[in-house]
Amino acid sequence: MHPFAVILAGFQKFANECCPPWKSTRSLTPSRTCPSAPKLFGGIFDYDQKHERLTEVNRELEDPSVWNKPEYAQELGRERSALAQIVDTLDELNTGLADCRDLLDMAVEENDEGAVGDVVAELARLEENLAKLEFRRMFSHEMDPNNAYLDIQAGSGGTEAQDWANILLRMYLRWADKRGFDATIMELSAGEVAGIKGATVHIKGEYAFGWLRTEIGVHRLVRKSPFDSGNRRHTSFCAVFVSPEIDDKVEIEINPADLRIDTYRSSGAGGQHVNTTDSAVRITHVPTNTVVSCQNERSQHANKDTAMKMLRAKLYEQEMQKRNAASQALEDTKSDIGWGHQIRSYVLDASRIKDLRTNIERSDCDKVLDGDIDEYLEASLKSGL
Repeated sequence: MHPFAVILAGFQKFANECCPPWKSTRSLTPSRTCPSAPKLFGGIFDYDQKHERLTEVNRELEDPSVWNKPEYAQELGRERSALAQIVDTLDELNTGLADCRDLLDMAVEENDEGAVGDVVAELARLEENLAKLEFRRMFSHEMDPNNAYLDIQAGSGGTEAQDWANILLRMYLRWADKRGFDATIMELSAGEVAGIKGATVHIKGEYAFGWLRTEIGVHRLVRKSPFDSGNRRHTSFCAVFVSPEIDDKVEIEINPADLRIDTYRSSGAGGQHVNTTDSAVRITHVPTNTVVSCQNERSQHANKDTAMKMLRAKLYEQEMQKRNAASQALEDTKSDIGWGHQIRSYVLDASRIKDLRTNIERSDCDKVLDGDIDEYLEASLKSGL
């Protein structure tokens, strides 16, 4: 195939990806500073509505009286910045593609390979900008930029399930490390024979919650168990729950009378106080039966403060799930960690790890369990899960 034909085919493919379906894409989240605005304003590719909203925000910011409410004005400024970035990027993509089309037509007519090279370089730049816009589309939820709490709970399968929970814990810790995130185990309950019954991990990093929120659900393991002397095939389940770390500005009302606070002897880090004082703290929110624990701090007071932050995060996530029918259906699966509620299946003796929602399937199991899960995360985020 002639080099120009290859360039033309590549151009057409990229142009098709950039065509304006963004003008009809709907959003899940409304504008923060204009709650009454239709949800179309919250999307990433709703160009017409975003352009209109940007005009409204600029008009408000030009009014000197808006600065009588500094917090509102600052929020408007942040919204303007976010809207302008999207609108300007889409404008640049449209203009850039049109210019590339004209330049490529002339290059083909004049057999000008130098001009074709310029088109290729410009398309690469536009494609990079499109990828950044796609990244923003994936993380369009209000709490996506926040840090996250990751809970892992062993389900059906006894010792095998507890070992599976430990494998998942290592997978997520390795993933966090590869992304440069800071991961701290806040609470860990050791298994009776091997592995863990459960663990809570605090993951700090940009868009930590956004990356992990689609991991909520049941993860199913099928393998020949090393704990079975007959080397038989076993099926085990673990549930993964993710909640965002809540900013102090977000009001979560917790009645102290609704809390049951228990202390127990820590089994984690803590120097000389480990196993000698009841420094670990477990808090139960009685109305919702939500339980959080923390044992990694050095004092009971510090563990209690951290546990309260974890509780606020969980209660916030529960409230968000109640407001979203799809999320509520997922919440209902928490009561049954077993058959029929899996999001991903790890069949190790067949070297197959498949996400049941996106159909992404891989055979490099060791690599996946060593934290290489971005392909699964990106696919689920791009599909709008």
